[in-house]
Amino acid sequence: MHRKPLLDQLAVYAETHPEEAATIQRFIAFVETRPECFERSLLEGHITGSAWIVDQGGAKVLLTHHRKLDAWLQLGGHADGDPDVLAVALKEAEEESGLNGFEAVTEGIFDLDIHPIPERKGVPEHLHYDVRYVLRATGSTDYVVSEESHDLRWVSLDEVATLTTDASMLRMVEKWRSKIAG
Repeated sequence: MHRKPLLDQLAVYAETHPEEAATIQRFIAFVETRPECFERSLLEGHITGSAWIVDQGGAKVLLTHHRKLDAWLQLGGHADGDPDVLAVALKEAEEESGLNGFEAVTEGIFDLDIHPIPERKGVPEHLHYDVRYVLRATGSTDYVVSEESHDLRWVSLDEVATLTTDASMLRMVEKWRSKIAG
């Protein structure tokens, strides 16, 4: 089954993040009951892959001021049928930043979030089941702003809170802080 690798990752994530049980169970139920969960044509919602991109030292993260959502976010996008969500996150990181050379920092999923995407250009409001991974930029950190962004910026962990009040973004800051402190 093409969904099994993601379901396996979700099971591991559930063991390490019992405090997120409700979100994890919604994710698992969605993936188990929707064979087409990786397709953006599934109008109720679909899987997306995102990258929490850190610099070599892990002190800064690369954020995008997303053009369509008009908010500072991690980079990422639609799976478009690809069940390898880490590969999706890597592809989106490269496409949206112009950076080459990333390494996965953590094994498996770093964070999960389910959030609504507003109606736009005839596409009804729907949910993004966002699977997030930590990627370290291993090459140049000189980014290129793509058409999907108003801007990109390397920011310190403290600066993230000055750019957004999004709970999932602030949660990732705290998760990353505990990871690098541990």
